[in-house]
This record gives sequence, C-alpha cells and structure tokens, in this order.
Amino acid sequence: MKPFISSREIQKKDSDLLGETPEKVIEKLPRRISHRIQSLAKNTPGAYAVSYENRKITYGELIQLIKTTMESLIEQGIRPGDRVMIVCENSLALVCLLMALSEMDAWAVIVNARLSERELDHILTHCDPRRVIFTVNVSQDALWHARRHQAESVEIFHVDTVAMSELRDTLPEPVERAGKDQVFAMIYTTGTTGNPKGVMLTHENIGYIAHVTGKLRETTAKDTIYAVLPMSHVFGLSSVVISGFFAGACVALEPRFSVEKVMSVMTKGEITMLFGVPTLFIRMLEQINSPEEKPGFPNLRFIYAGGSPLDPTVKRRVEKTFALSLNNGYGMTETGPTLCQTRPYAPLENCSVGPILPGIESALKSDYSDDPPKDDEGELWVRGPNVMKGYFREPNLTAAVMNHEGWINTGDVVHRDEQGNLTIIGRTKELIIRSGFNVFPPEVEAVINAHPGVSMSAVIGNIIEGDEEIVAFVKPMPNLGLTEEDLKQFLKDNLTAYKRPDKIFFLEDLPASPSGKILLSRLKEKAKNANSH
Repeated sequence: MKPFISSREIQKKDSDLLGETPEKVIEKLPRRISHRIQSLAKNTPGAYAVSYENRKITYGELIQLIKTTMESLIEQGIRPGDRVMIVCENSLALVCLLMALSEMDAWAVIVNARLSERELDHILTHCDPRRVIFTVNVSQDALWHARRHQAESVEIFHVDTVAMSELRDTLPEPVERAGKDQVFAMIYTTGTTGNPKGVMLTHENIGYIAHVTGKLRETTAKDTIYAVLPMSHVFGLSSVVISGFFAGACVALEPRFSVEKVMSVMTKGEITMLFGVPTLFIRMLEQINSPEEKPGFPNLRFIYAGGSPLDPTVKRRVEKTFALSLNNGYGMTETGPTLCQTRPYAPLENCSVGPILPGIESALKSDYSDDPPKDDEGELWVRGPNVMKGYFREPNLTAAVMNHEGWINTGDVVHRDEQGNLTIIGRTKELIIRSGFNVFPPEVEAVINAHPGVSMSAVIGNIIEGDEEIVAFVKPMPNLGLTEEDLKQFLKDNLTAYKRPDKIFFLEDLPASPSGKILLSRLKEKAKNANSH
C-alpha cells in the first residue's frame, strides 16, 4: 500500500513546488506566451528547445526562426487581431507559426489536418480566418486540404514550406493588452455531439496551466518531453508542449502517432517524459510480447495519461510493464485544459485524477439526480484563471455553460475523497437510466476491461421503447479467442443485473478522434442501426 498523504500535506507540497501563491504566479506570467521563449533565448540561448526530424534547435535559434516567421506573415498580410487558421500536424513549422502569431497579437486557430472535408470546412466558415495555412511538408492530409482550397506553397522561413490560402477580407479582433483578455489560440471541440464550437483560450488561460502543471510534475530544463499528442488538441498544446517550454525543457515533436515509431523513439533513451491518451498506452502494451518483458526505456522517469477516462486494468498493466506510476489527469478544452492531476510525490493505486490544481476553485452540485445531495459527490463546477474567454461568436452557448460569476459547468459527475482526489463517475449527458436505475458507463467499462481477453471497451445507452438499454462495444485482445458467452459469464459474476449490457458488439477497433478520444456518437449510430434491422 502506498502511504496516505493528507490534503493538508498535498497543499503544503504543492505550495513548496510552486514557490509562490497562485496570485503571484498569475502576476508573473508573461503577457504573451511567446515572451517565455524570448526570456529563455536571452538567459539560456544554448539550451535545446525542440528536437525534430533528427535536428535539435536551441532556444537562441528558435527565437530567430520565430522572428523570420513573423516577418513572412506580415508580408503575407497578417495583421494584429487577425484569425489565422492552421491546418496541421505537429512540426517545427507549427511551433514557429504559433509563437509568431503570439508576437503579432493575432489568433491561432489550430485544426487537425486529419479532420474530414465537412468538419474542416465548417470550422473555416465559422472562424472566418484572414488566411488558412497548411503544414503540407509533414502531412498528406494537410496537402489534400490545401489542394482542395487551391493554397499556394510559401517558404515562410529557412526550415519548412507551407501552403497558404488566398488573403480574405476579414475584420480583425480588438487587441487586448492584458494576457487574461487577449486570445492566444482558438481550439474547436471535436464535435462528437453536434457541431464543434470555437473555444477562445487566452494567453493567461494557457500560460497558467502550462506553468502550474510543469511545476507540480517537477519538469526541468534537463527533461526531454515526447510530444506525440496533436497540438491541435489543447492537452497536447498546453499541458505538454507549452508546459515544456515554460520549464525550459526540450520538446521532441512527432507529427502523428504510430506505435512502432513511439517504441523506436523511446528505446533510444533520450525521452524522460511521455504523455498520451489511454489508447496510446494500450497500443504500446499490445506491441510488447509479454507483460514480464520490460521495454528498454532507459531514462524515462514520468508517464501520464489524460484526454479520456483511464481504466484501472490498463493502469495496472502499464505500471507493471513500465515499472513506473502512471499519472492521471482530467480537464476539458474550455479550461485550458487541466483541472486536476495526480502528484508524482503522492502516487495513487486507483484511477482518481488527483486534486484540483492550486488557484482553481471547485464546487459540487447534484442537479443531475433526484437523490439528496452529498458533500463528496456531484456535478463539478470550476472557476479560475484557466477558464476560457467563451465560445467564438456563440454568446448563448457560452451562457449555457458559464454563469456571470465565471463558474463553468464541466458536465462531469465526480466523487471527492478525504485527500481531495477526484474520481470521475461519468458525464451527466451520458448517464444511462435503465429501469429507473442510474448507470454510469465508466463503471461498466472498468469491469469489462478487467477481463484478460479485452483490450478496451466503450459503453453507451440506447433509447428503446419505454426504457434505455446498455450497449457495449468491445475490442478483444488479439489471438485470445474471446467469445461473447465468456464475457457475459464474466460480467454476470462481477456486475449486478441492471448494470450488465443488453448487447455486446465485438469490433476490430473503436472509432476515435485524432486525439484518441472514443467517438461515442458513431457508436450510438451503430446501436441504432442494429435495432432497426
């Protein structure tokens, strides 16, 4: 058993790691994200900032590339306050574009190149950018979209070529002096339900999370962080890449995930910190022949899962294989993203997402249920320097999730233990009500995933006449011969009757967004189609 650490001890250790109050952290944040690169280029110009395609770039070199990029953007008609859409995958070009736009007080609208034509064109119409830039040299998907939009190749600096759409006649946004008001990046939600919304994240939103998460993980300039998560997702942007820069670390950029590439890079021994969604770790486990065969990751000291719920079976398998505690965290695009993270100095055996970060207020409400409210359980509301400015050009949608006092409703139901650790029970919108009983999908998924023949699963509710049925989609472990009868017997022994799935579908893989999040909307369509036949 790991030693118990009280909430007071956690608060004291957090305070020691931050070295100052959250109010002081906010006061000292750079007014623009790019100013942190300026500071490092001045104070530690020879330290490595980026590792990319067998090349290492120092902070001194990086700031020069950013300046050259900024000059190119000005020549291309980009003005302060303009929205610039970047259709991208991780690359040095993307980093330079983001930081150059920061210096120019323009907005970066970061969009994953792997989105469909329909999704990408909806975002383009909605955000109405001055220009669209495509990172064509690192992404065939970006090249495809660039050709569709008749974008022309442009050498923006002495590193890479991008493609740019024609200049559009758009109205720039007002430029705000304060970092808490000026938008740094706009990230569109994945749109798993309905059209994606443009989340406006300010320099303070991103800077606060980047600084605090790095401090609590004890990231230093000696670390090399593997950035395989897409920067078009706020987890990859803020909690991985910008957090690494704020700590003066080296960020190893990877354009897109492949398990073979990840394993190859990790065995070289340069990487000290690895971040991923749970599916990344699941696929790494599938690649390793035996749980007893420890992979050779010589300098890896920290592993972290976020972006979607972590299953307890996956956590145990990863920790046994890597011989490290798998840290866990939770947040949402609208909160920049991190709200909670486990502390490396206080590892947990369960799948709690840890305590709320310093400087963020939280409250639990129980409007989702007719049951009497509990002090330690409810729908999570938060307020803090990380909460978004709002949804772009959507005041009604903003008001639906944020009140006039700055509190935002996460839509997630959580349990808080005596240490202050939060455990995500489920989303209010995904709550299944079966025969009058409340069923949260993560609980059912955890039991399914505990079967040794299961790689991963997703559970949804499907409305049928007079009730809601539970439907499970399961990806079996390869070559183990799992049958539906085996799984049903296992669930009968481990789940009460009303929580057991009515239907089980085996799939070779579960549909996922570019960030690795399971697309529940597609699974719900499959369930409905199955009922119609």
